[in-house]
Amino acid sequence: MTTEPEVLFEIKGGIGLITLNRPKALNSLTRDMCNAIRAGLKDWERDPRVHAVVVVGAGDKAFCAGGDVVKVSTSYKEGTDDWRGFFHDEYLMNVAIDEFKKPYVSLVDGICMGGGVGVSIPGDFWVATEKTLFAMPETGLGLIPDVGGSWFLPRLPGEAGMYLALTGARLKAADLFALGIATHVVASADAPALVNALADADIHCGNCVKGVLAKFHKEPDPAPLAAYMDQIDEIFAGFSVEDIMTGLKADGGEWAVREHDLLLTKSPTSMKVTFEQLRRGAAAETFREVMLMEYRIVTHILAGNDFHEGVRAILIDKDQKPVWSPASLADVSDKAVAAHFEPLGSAAELDLARLG
Repeated sequence: MTTEPEVLFEIKGGIGLITLNRPKALNSLTRDMCNAIRAGLKDWERDPRVHAVVVVGAGDKAFCAGGDVVKVSTSYKEGTDDWRGFFHDEYLMNVAIDEFKKPYVSLVDGICMGGGVGVSIPGDFWVATEKTLFAMPETGLGLIPDVGGSWFLPRLPGEAGMYLALTGARLKAADLFALGIATHVVASADAPALVNALADADIHCGNCVKGVLAKFHKEPDPAPLAAYMDQIDEIFAGFSVEDIMTGLKADGGEWAVREHDLLLTKSPTSMKVTFEQLRRGAAAETFREVMLMEYRIVTHILAGNDFHEGVRAILIDKDQKPVWSPASLADVSDKAVAAHFEPLGSAAELDLARLG
């Protein structure tokens, strides 16, 4: 029996079309997919037939629901190096997308979480549909919002990025467009026609792509999150996670109480590391700089308890009752947080030299 490739590459008219091709696994990323995408982009950057790249997800449910974190946790606990290789090659792919010299369009028609964000956000155009569901849910898994979250989240309006990073809030097209995550919104039924229009277009710059996308753009409904943005900007601008929790409790309204209780379910260590991650990311000058930082963080995180416990509780046993250690914000020291940002030693760092 012939097994279909996990990612498909096709030159269609003037575009290179990438299809994430694991629909039964919600197109979740594997290490091989990350390497294939990076290699494909390198080839297409030099190919005069390809004037832009479009990435889509196979099936009708997901663009890409993330990476295989169960496999990552199993690898670490079994003492193999597969976990390190996955993050390393995924992050090199993220950088390759960010630095790709031709227009890169992500058609996000379905679920987009974690690793799926990393396949799409570093590109130039992010197209949502009424089926799009976006989230960075990593604090609930004992991880951080990686794959470039350090770069794009602090650059969202106000404190929206900190809110999304800590809570893992799920957003649809209207909120995504209002926050500038989605550059355009199209009807899901129009997605194939959009791909064909891009393939047929005379593309020689980003503005050419923008013109095609504008013809398919449907103005979304008002953004539900807009009703809470003043509270988000005030409360999530706190000087610490504890300060944010205090602000939510002091607010006392239905929304604030709900968000406060939600944060109580997240890994205290992940929340504090994520807070510091975004503050450092806001001051970073390059995308490469934040990817080096994120690789250090995840390497240190995997040496601890919470990621493996989050994977167990949420994805393996599915009891939804992770036992975090430390169990409270007060028990996560500043020293413990800072340790997640320590260098790994030259031989263990993210090898960006492989990108040239």
